[in-house]
Amino acid sequence: MKATKTIISTLRDAPNDAVISSHQLMMRTGMLRKLGNGLYSYMPLGLRSLRKVENIIREELDAAGLLEMKPTVVVPGDIWRESGRWDKMSGEMLTAQNRAGQDMVVSPTAEEAFTVLIREGLSSYKQLPVIVYQINTKYRDEIRPRYGVMRGREFTMMDAYSFDADQKSLDESYEKCAAAYRRIFKRMGLSTISVKADTGAMGGSGSEEFMVESEVGDDTLILCPNCSYAANVEKAACRPDEALDKDGKPQVPATEQISKVDCPGVETIAAMETFFKMPATQFIKVLIYKVYNSTLDFTDAPGGKSFRREEENTAAPYYPESFIAVAIRGDLDVNETKLAAVLKASGVELAEQEDVIKYSGAPHGFVGPVGLTKVPLLADESVMVSRGDGTFDVKLHDTVTGGGTKDIDNMHVEPGRDFVPFMTADVRVVKPGDKCPDCGGTFYMKKGNELGHIFKLGDKYTKSMNVTYLDVNGKPVTPIMGCYGIGVDRTLASIIEEHHDEKGIIWTMSTAPYQVVIVPVKYDGTMKEAADKLYDELTKEGIEVLLDDRNERPGVKFNDADLIGFPIRIVVGEKNLPNVEIKLRKEADARLVPLADAAKETAAVVRAELAELSK
Repeated sequence: MKATKTIISTLRDAPNDAVISSHQLMMRTGMLRKLGNGLYSYMPLGLRSLRKVENIIREELDAAGLLEMKPTVVVPGDIWRESGRWDKMSGEMLTAQNRAGQDMVVSPTAEEAFTVLIREGLSSYKQLPVIVYQINTKYRDEIRPRYGVMRGREFTMMDAYSFDADQKSLDESYEKCAAAYRRIFKRMGLSTISVKADTGAMGGSGSEEFMVESEVGDDTLILCPNCSYAANVEKAACRPDEALDKDGKPQVPATEQISKVDCPGVETIAAMETFFKMPATQFIKVLIYKVYNSTLDFTDAPGGKSFRREEENTAAPYYPESFIAVAIRGDLDVNETKLAAVLKASGVELAEQEDVIKYSGAPHGFVGPVGLTKVPLLADESVMVSRGDGTFDVKLHDTVTGGGTKDIDNMHVEPGRDFVPFMTADVRVVKPGDKCPDCGGTFYMKKGNELGHIFKLGDKYTKSMNVTYLDVNGKPVTPIMGCYGIGVDRTLASIIEEHHDEKGIIWTMSTAPYQVVIVPVKYDGTMKEAADKLYDELTKEGIEVLLDDRNERPGVKFNDADLIGFPIRIVVGEKNLPNVEIKLRKEADARLVPLADAAKETAAVVRAELAELSK
C-alpha cells in the first residue's frame, strides 16, 4: 500500500477528553475518529490492527476446536424475558420496538441468543459437547463511557459458549478455552495476569479474568508475591486473622450479660474506639442493605415473609426488593459485590435512613445484631462461621455493638449466645496487608483492565430457557454451559498501553497495521527507484509494507512512522545508496544494509518476531 492511496491523518496533540495513552495515541495517529459520546469509528490503519487482533483470536479458537457462528446483533426481547434478565439488565440495554410492536434488543451480551440457537437443533447427547463463538458488535448504554475504545458504548466482542452434558465435560471445555486465551494474548505480545473474579450479572461459577496492569484500570487486583494467587478485589478472599482485645490478647467469651451504655453522638467506629478505649477489632458493626432481585429464599428468615416474592412468569422466584442486615468486624468493610453474589442478587446498596430505622429500630451507627426480628441477619465470617449443623465457630467475643436504639450501644455481646444469624458468608473487603489464603503471603494491590473473562455458567440459561437433549437412556436432560468472552477493542487498546513510548506506539509484529514502512527521503529519481524495488521485493516475500510516497518533509515522515509505530522503518536516502537504513521501532539504533539484501533481511526479522510471539 502506498501512503497516498490510504488515509494518514496524524495530530500533534490529542483531544482534551483523551486521558490515557491508548486513547491519545489512537486519536493522534488517526486510527480512530469520534462520532459521538462513547462511539468511535475505525479508520483504515486502525481497522487493519483491529482485524489482526480478531484473526489471532479466530485462529486460536478454530485450532482449539471451537465453531464460529454469526448471530444477529438485534435480537427479540422475548428471549430476554425467557432468561429472566429483561428487567435485571434493562438499564444497560438499548431497546426499541419494530413496526409490529415487538420489543427488540441491541445485544449487550449473547447468552440468550446462543442458548436459543443451540436449543433449536439439540436433540441427542451425541451432539455434545459443542463450543460455538462469534466475533460481533455489541452495545451497552454505559452511564459514563471513557478512555476511548477501552470503555465505549459500541464495541466488538468475542463471545464463546460451551454446551456440555456434565461437569467433567464442562471442566474440559473450560480448560480448553483458558489455554486458547493464553495463546491468544501471548501471540499479541500482552503480559496478562489471570485472576479469580466475580461472575456479575452473567451468573455462574468458576470465573477467571485475564487482566493487564494499568494505572487507570477499572479493576483492583489483589496479588500474592509468594504464590500464583491473584484475584479481583470483588472476589478476593484472605486467610482468617485473629481478633485481639484491648490488651492485644486473644478475645475470650463474655461472662457478663449485655449492658447498655449511653453514648450520644458516637456513631462511627473511630468515635467508638475513643469512647470505649477499645480497638475496632472488638466491635461489631451492623449495616442495613437494600437488595435487588434476590433469588435467595427468605421465607424462613426473620422478616422474610414481609418481602414481596415474584413467582409467576419468571424463570426462578425472586424478590424485586428486600433488605438484609450485615454484621461485620468493626475494622472491616463490606464488599457489596460479594454480598450481592451471596444473596444471588443483581445488586445491593446501603439502605436509606428511613428503611434502616424501619427494619432495625435505630439509625445507622446504632444498629445492632441483638433483637433483629424484621430483617434477616447475615454475619460475615470475621464474626462467626456456620458449621452447617446449626452451630457456629465464633471468631469475636465479648464485643461492643449498636444497641438498637439511637445513642445506645451494647457491651458484652457474645455472638451465638445473644444473637444467631440467618446465614454466614465471607463478605469482607480484602486489602493490601491481608494474608494469602493459599500460602500466607502478604497481599499487595495493582490496578488492571479486563481483557477476557471466562465462566462456568452451569444450567442458569439452559434451565430457564428449557433446553434439553435425550441422554443415552432416552431421558430428557438439561445441558450445562460455559461462557468465554474477549473484548476485542479493549485488547487492541491494551496492546498500545503496554507498548508505547514518548514518540508513539510500538506495535508488536503480529498486530501492526503494516509490519514495515519504507520512507524515501524524497520520492523521486534514484530514491523512488530504490523504494519501489524494495516495496516490490517485500511484497513478494509476503510482508505487509507501506510505502510513504507523500510529498512531505523527511522529518514529518519520520515522526509519523514513530507515532503510528510500524515495527520496522527502512529509510531510502540518496547519500546512503546503494545502502538503506533499517531501524526497528523498539530499538534506538539503525543500521545500514545493502539495498540488494534489505528485503531478505527485513523479511527474516518479521518472521523471527512472529515465530517468537507464537511459541
